[in-house]
Amino acid sequence: MSKLPNITTSIFTVMSKMAAEYNAINLSQGFPNFPVDERLTDILARLTKENVHQYTPMAGYPPLMNQIAKLIQNSYNRTINPDRELLVTAGATQGIFTTILALIKTGDEVVILDPSYDSYESPVLLCNAKPVRVALNDDYTPNWETIEKACSLKTKMIIINNPHNPTGKILTENDFLELEKLLSKYPDLLVLSDEVYEYITFEEKHISAHTKDFLLNRCIMVSSFGKSFHITGWKIGYTVAPEYLMKEIKKVHQFLVFSVNSISQFAISEYLDVVDVNLLGKFYQEKRDYFQKLLQNSRFELKPCEGTYFQVASYATISDDDDVTFCKKLITDHGVAAIPISTFYSDHKDQKLIRFCFAKDSFTLESAAKKLCDI
Repeated sequence: MSKLPNITTSIFTVMSKMAAEYNAINLSQGFPNFPVDERLTDILARLTKENVHQYTPMAGYPPLMNQIAKLIQNSYNRTINPDRELLVTAGATQGIFTTILALIKTGDEVVILDPSYDSYESPVLLCNAKPVRVALNDDYTPNWETIEKACSLKTKMIIINNPHNPTGKILTENDFLELEKLLSKYPDLLVLSDEVYEYITFEEKHISAHTKDFLLNRCIMVSSFGKSFHITGWKIGYTVAPEYLMKEIKKVHQFLVFSVNSISQFAISEYLDVVDVNLLGKFYQEKRDYFQKLLQNSRFELKPCEGTYFQVASYATISDDDDVTFCKKLITDHGVAAIPISTFYSDHKDQKLIRFCFAKDSFTLESAAKKLCDI
């Protein structure tokens, strides 16, 4: 008997598989296709011949943990204790999964804001808890009145994703004021803040949960080196939480993965001495702007993108097909893969919107745009 009877193969897997089968340009799954920084690969190459191939401590390689604490201090002016408040994880998804398994119990409720990353719901279900899916407004801003109505004494966690995948929306100061009001009404409510695209924002600056005093004792922040440094296949991220929560998270982590890939921890620890994360926003803004320029003569209507490396587009003037069907035809008939936005909703709300990943080299973006402009 299945514990997850309604969970099927991820839409990312489906679309990437179809893209490979039809030799389509893959703008669906969120991974870069350009080279990794040579400074990082040079560090990695050197380390392969050094004694770095055995288990690191369960919570993480200590020099890397100190570097992460320094990064958080420099980025958000927050001081953390790396020994008590930090955990290196096998990607952000493992950090999310581990956190939910550690802190959510049978009968609890977890508020998830749709459209949402598909990895949020499964661990909630595995805890015999209830995911409460609440739709964002049509402009992808949170409807705090609706969110509050969805909360009760059973609600133990709300998951926020900022910058937001799949829409590229970022939270505002007012959103954090509303979140503070919500937490004041529910003193046992925790916040899981998924901030894997934290360094990839454009005209408006990312506001991190790290900067909000009211959150520090009730929030688990999840970050991703894979997203920040274009090394998604390394599957390495980190989680920050107050000590009383981190103790519980570590209990699950030690029996789930115990420790994370050693050589990647050594390499990133050194790389953090030479890389400037503040340049990432400019780097991806140039890609966003270039992709938007390439599509300006297409029939797609491009939606605002404030962060992440995803561009949402409407095809309403092109086809009456539902978005899943449209994306499949986009692959088979036009040679470009995208993700249908309806799959990020619990009710599969179809607004004729799809998501492109623009974390690609110029040749790939140009080749894809040419095909898209011919539709």
